[in-house]
Amino acid sequence: MGATDAASETAETVTTTVEVNLTGHVRSAAGTHQIEFTFAGETLRAFLDAFFAAYDVRDLVIAEREADATTRGWARVERPPGTWRKNPEGEQTRPYARVLVNGVFNENLDGFDTLLEDGDRVALMKPFLYCV
Repeated sequence: MGATDAASETAETVTTTVEVNLTGHVRSAAGTHQIEFTFAGETLRAFLDAFFAAYDVRDLVIAEREADATTRGWARVERPPGTWRKNPEGEQTRPYARVLVNGVFNENLDGFDTLLEDGDRVALMKPFLYCV
């Protein structure tokens, strides 16, 4: 076995256990508000892939296209303050849905490449009510 194979095998055997909090429509669809979830990998992307395979809630949270991630009524900001940035297309949330890691929006971290550790809290939110 070469060094690349050994590194690949080690990366595949890493598992992470996080606390998952679900709100609104995601909570209703999953049938629970909080679970402990173990998945292979250590990134938010690996978590989401595994979680969505176990619970059919991807379409409630993730927008596949830019058009599905926007809503009307938001003020246009040409130069947002600070280091705000959007996730790339396919990694954005639907309007009003959010993905948080330890209480921070994933866009303010490393997006779907955010590293997770055992005991981290991941929240998938899609409220029942919102203002337009």
